[in-house]
Amino acid sequence: MDVYAKLKELNITLPPVAVPVAAYVPFVRTGNLVFLSGHVAKKDGKPWVGQFGKDMTTAEGPAAARAIAIDLLGTLHAAVGDLNKITRIVKLMSLVNSTSDYTEQHLVTNGASELFAEVFGKDVGAHARSAFGVSQVPMGCCVEIDLIAEVG
Repeated sequence: MDVYAKLKELNITLPPVAVPVAAYVPFVRTGNLVFLSGHVAKKDGKPWVGQFGKDMTTAEGPAAARAIAIDLLGTLHAAVGDLNKITRIVKLMSLVNSTSDYTEQHLVTNGASELFAEVFGKDVGAHARSAFGVSQVPMGCCVEIDLIAEVG
C-alpha cells in the first residue's frame, strides 16, 4: 500500500514539523525506531483547549486525537523522509485532559488509532497503546499524543 496515495484519498495534507515550545526535539531516531515527542491537539491552527468531563464531550474527542495523528504523520515524514518506509506503528501514548471522574480516555484516543490503521493498513498501523487521564496538558490542550514507529 502506498501511504501517500492513501493520504490523498483521505484528503490529508501533511503539515510541517511544529517548532518545539520548550527544551526538546520533535523526534529522535535510534536504530530502526523513531520516537516522536508529544503533539497537542490543535483546531484551526491554535491549541484545542478543553477538559473532558467538564467542557468537552467524548463525542468531540476522536476528532481532536485524529488532528494530532495528522500532525504526527507530518513529523514522522520529516523524521524518515518517506512514510512508505514505516514497517510498524509500535505504540501511542495519549494524555487526555480530563476530570477525575471521566473514564472514556480510550474512546478519545481511538481517533488517532483508527487513522493510523486506515493510513498504514492493519498490519503496519495496528499498535500498542496507553490512554491516560491527566488533570492538565500543556497550554490547556484537550489531548497530547506521542508515538513510536519502526522503520525498515
